[in-house]
Amino acid sequence: MSLYHSDLYKDALAQMEVAASAMNADPNVIERLRYPKRAITVSIPIRLDDGTVKTFEGYRVQHNMTLGPGKGGIRFHPDVDESETAALAMLMTFKCALVGLPLGGAKGGVRVDPNQLSRQELQALSRRYATEIGPFIGPDKDIPAPDIGTDRQTMAWIMDTYSQIHGYASHGVVTGKPISVGGSLGREEATGRGVAYCVNFAYEKLNKKVDENITVAIHGFGKVGMPAAVDLVEQGAKIVAVSDVSCAVYDPSGLNIPKLIDWVKERKLLKDYPYYDKITNAQLLELDVDVLIPAAIDGVVTEKNMKNIKAKLIAEGANGPLNKDAVEYLSNKDVFIIPDILCNAGGVIVSYFEWVQGLAHFFWDIDQINKTLHAILKNAFDEVYEKAEFYKVDMKKAAMIAALAKLEAAMKLRGLFPG
Repeated sequence: MSLYHSDLYKDALAQMEVAASAMNADPNVIERLRYPKRAITVSIPIRLDDGTVKTFEGYRVQHNMTLGPGKGGIRFHPDVDESETAALAMLMTFKCALVGLPLGGAKGGVRVDPNQLSRQELQALSRRYATEIGPFIGPDKDIPAPDIGTDRQTMAWIMDTYSQIHGYASHGVVTGKPISVGGSLGREEATGRGVAYCVNFAYEKLNKKVDENITVAIHGFGKVGMPAAVDLVEQGAKIVAVSDVSCAVYDPSGLNIPKLIDWVKERKLLKDYPYYDKITNAQLLELDVDVLIPAAIDGVVTEKNMKNIKAKLIAEGANGPLNKDAVEYLSNKDVFIIPDILCNAGGVIVSYFEWVQGLAHFFWDIDQINKTLHAILKNAFDEVYEKAEFYKVDMKKAAMIAALAKLEAAMKLRGLFPG
């Protein structure tokens, strides 16, 4: 199977090439960005609780490291493959460049359903995976973080494994760690908080504000959707629908978000929640709401359902939730789309803060973290909006143009080795 076969990779490539054409980017730079710098496939044999040995397949892809060490999450999911991982690494390259971080793009994953493994089996999997990719990661090489199916405990295991091998505690090898082992305040909720910030920035440009008249539907009520919902509810917005893998819950008068969060944190599915109407994830996407936040997986809005989307503002909390055709169609219908590499960049921004704090052995308070996060995202949002106005393109293309401009400048300055 080709490294480049996935729809997500093809879509990311197509978006880059459209932006490159609009800005007349150097074709030699674009040629280099079409391919990852390094793609590693590893086998991960572990002993299961019943004594049998099972081997899983894992990946780590480093797309481009012109701006600095690689940065990107680790995903434990049964659908993980090398092509999807490569696509996500490419998006991380653009994301880090867009928001001005001295980091490159990387991503990792293991093809596994983590819900089918015990805690001990997950620990064994995480540690063996860390050992296999160990030569290619490190505070100055590539810094993993949590993603779908992984969490701060996973990062603690990976940090400890790396530290045991090297003989000293290395806080900077991963981000998204627990506070007690060098994590940062604000990291867990950073992606969702950034989504909420970006919704506010968009409404400022539209001369509106988030208040009790704004209705919101969130596709994916997890690490991104929950904190985004909390922040928007605090501003008065009405969250009318949220979803998990089992279904969506819907109430046009507004959901009780704190109670739903408590339910989900107890590892209970929304289909078993005793209140509210149950609808499908597909129906949630097509609700007549002001704001739609697709915050789960890629490819949920495509040519198959794009004509049924009614929201006038879409905040891409997930990576690649709208494909290229959907972005084109909806933008032409005056839907304001906040692109993923901007909208969900809060996580990597606060991961950067965590990395810096770990290297300096000096930690920030939550006010400083949130204030700096807000400032970085606001500057990036304004830059993308200005690019959209200047090039007369939608926000998705404008974000890619802004990212490519920074990468192009850096790659030209550094040159091509050996020349």
